[in-house]
Amino acid sequence: MDKSGALDYINQMFPTEASLSGVGPLMQKIHSEIRRVDAGILAAVRQQSNSGNKAKEDLAAATHAVEELMYKIREIKNKAEQSETMVQEICRDIKKLDFAKKHITTTITALHRLTMLVSAVEQLQVMASKRQYKEAAAQLEAVNQLCSHFEAYRDIPKITELREKFKNIKQILKSHVFSDFSSLGTGKETEETNLLQQLSDACLVVDALEPSVREELVNNFCRRELTSYEQIFEGAELAKLDKTERRYAWIKRRIRTNEEIFKIFPPSWHVPYLLNIQFCKKTRKQLEGILDNLTERPDVGTLLLALQRTIEFEDELAEKFGGDSRSSEIGLDIEEIGRPENNRQNVSDIRKKYERKLAANQGNSTEEKDGNKDLSVPGAGFNFRRIISSCFEPHLTAYVELEERTLMENLEKLVQEETWDIEEGSQNNVLHSSTELFFIIKRSLKRCTALTKSQTLLNLFKVFQRILKAYATKLFARLPRGGTGIVAAATGMDGQIRISERDERVICYIVNSAEYCHKTSGDLAESVSKIIDSQLADGVDMSEVQDEFSAVITKALVTLVLGLETKFDNEMAGMTRVPWGSLESVGDQSEYVNGINMILTSSIPVLGSLLSPIYFQFFLDKLASSLGPRFYANIFKCKHISETGAQQMLLDTQAVKTILLDIPSLGRQTSNAASYTKFVSREMSKAEALLKVILSPVDSVADTYRALLPEGTPMEFQRILELKGLKKADQQTILDDFNKHGPGTTQPTIAPSVVPAAPPAPPSSVIPNSASAGFITSREDVLTRAAALGRGAATTGFKRFLALTEAAKDRKDGPFRKLFNT
Repeated sequence: MDKSGALDYINQMFPTEASLSGVGPLMQKIHSEIRRVDAGILAAVRQQSNSGNKAKEDLAAATHAVEELMYKIREIKNKAEQSETMVQEICRDIKKLDFAKKHITTTITALHRLTMLVSAVEQLQVMASKRQYKEAAAQLEAVNQLCSHFEAYRDIPKITELREKFKNIKQILKSHVFSDFSSLGTGKETEETNLLQQLSDACLVVDALEPSVREELVNNFCRRELTSYEQIFEGAELAKLDKTERRYAWIKRRIRTNEEIFKIFPPSWHVPYLLNIQFCKKTRKQLEGILDNLTERPDVGTLLLALQRTIEFEDELAEKFGGDSRSSEIGLDIEEIGRPENNRQNVSDIRKKYERKLAANQGNSTEEKDGNKDLSVPGAGFNFRRIISSCFEPHLTAYVELEERTLMENLEKLVQEETWDIEEGSQNNVLHSSTELFFIIKRSLKRCTALTKSQTLLNLFKVFQRILKAYATKLFARLPRGGTGIVAAATGMDGQIRISERDERVICYIVNSAEYCHKTSGDLAESVSKIIDSQLADGVDMSEVQDEFSAVITKALVTLVLGLETKFDNEMAGMTRVPWGSLESVGDQSEYVNGINMILTSSIPVLGSLLSPIYFQFFLDKLASSLGPRFYANIFKCKHISETGAQQMLLDTQAVKTILLDIPSLGRQTSNAASYTKFVSREMSKAEALLKVILSPVDSVADTYRALLPEGTPMEFQRILELKGLKKADQQTILDDFNKHGPGTTQPTIAPSVVPAAPPAPPSSVIPNSASAGFITSREDVLTRAAALGRGAATTGFKRFLALTEAAKDRKDGPFRKLFNT
């Protein structure tokens, strides 16, 4: 504690004069504490002095113990070295004896084997000279085994001499065996009864020799067997395409005749299998020469017969020796083409089908794993299918042309015989020519897949594409032509389409048939892609054909709308002939409304029962987009319209709107009617708004027009003034005021739903880039624009209209008051 700290401590302990009386006791306490600390320090110093001496003694004792331990370790090490030296002295003679015993044993064994080898070689030499094949085969195995023990002594002269002698003996045996086998087929085997047995024993010798000897012997035998085949079928008489079947009959007869000869070969040699492989290769080469040297196009019948017999022969070989088999699966895939969904395979058939596919896939993976196997073994990787028949592939153009002519003739016949009607009880409402055409295509596909699955199948598939496009053209041509009315004007079609009830049914049948062809052509492409060679599968595509049928569907539905629109001509004309300016009172709906109702009531139920929901919905949208704007435009064709006439016309408009909204229930298809209802309400509300403008007072007609029809034009507004019966001078004053304030009120608009230009076809269907399809597309674009003329009707501000006509509410009666009370 420093000086200042000590002073602070003292001041803290004795803050007052009175507290100084405690200095004495404090000093005594401090002195006693000092004495106690000094005593503790003295005891610690004494204890430390004693501990130091003891530590020195302990350290000296430990050092002495370590020195004694090191001495004992050195003694143990010396004794161990002495013991090791003693053991080596004892075992030195025993080790020498052990090595001597081992060398003597090895020498005795080697000499014994050498004696056996010499004796075996001499015996083998005698057996080879006497053609004792059975005994020589066993002896060969023994000599080969003995020679394996002397691989390390190849440089010893005696061993080298024996190996050379053994090699010469094997060469002698080989020459004897080949010489004996050369007598096969010469008739000598019938004279010498034991020749076949001798050759059978010779096969044992060949097995004991190198594998190359067996391969050479089998190849020589097969080549000799096929020598006569080459001589016979290379001659001018039989080197013809129509003699192909005789080639396969020759090899079958040859194998059957020489069955006893083939029995001499061990089954593991697979001589018939290898013989057939060489036969197929030679036959393919000869047939390629015949086909390439033809001076004129071959007869299709002869070509197909030769190909069919070739495929049958290949199938027999594949079945006998193993190979690829897909014909049953191909048949199942083809049968699925064009079959309705409710007539497809049941659950058990489908399960069996996929079980077969799974087994085939497992078989293919096994073949891939075993791809390095020897091809001389049946089923190890060699495939007899198409080994010969593939040479016909470049020459099957005539066959494809024949199929195309046949299909085209059948198509013309089907179209000529088509009644354009459906038999009673039919469930799919598809024309007979459609189903029959795909049945004919399916038969053609079966014929082709039975012959080839390569380029010819792809060429035939292209023929199918042309045939189906031609059929789409036939359906297109059958549709009624011409047209009139607002839709016809927008689409650019001249004339009128007068269609009867039968025509309506025919159009529906054409739509259903085109839809069936669209779907079935896709199934056809899928089946062909599974059948055809994998490298050609990318060329299998039916999108263009499906586009053609999509175009037919679009054209048929547009024609149906145009036909119904034509039926409305008389009713639209009757609407303009009504004296709207002189009506005295408002009554029931007008006669033209009843006519529209009768037309729709007679046609819609039939169309709803024949068309699928998706196409019926498209038809409804097109009909609404046609009739709504047409009704609106037809109001301007009328002459003077009085207030009473406008009220009657407003009543008729609401009746027509109700009729249009009831169409989905008439067709018994109400599942997708929400969008149609909204579209009809929007289109017809424009006509209602127009009539409400006509009903408005003259002094507020301009504001009413801007409020209810904000997208209107000055010309349209002038025509409304004419319909109200205003004089030219009064019209000009209102028009000047109208133009001064602008033609319309800027208001936010709701984007309308546009009617599609084409029905929603199955996935990936696009209108083809052809003349007819492009014409349809351009018409539909114009039609969509024409149908959207009154989209502002959905955004009318009716509250604003009420505010502008507040003064009219003070009137107790009158048509305008009645309008707002309804």
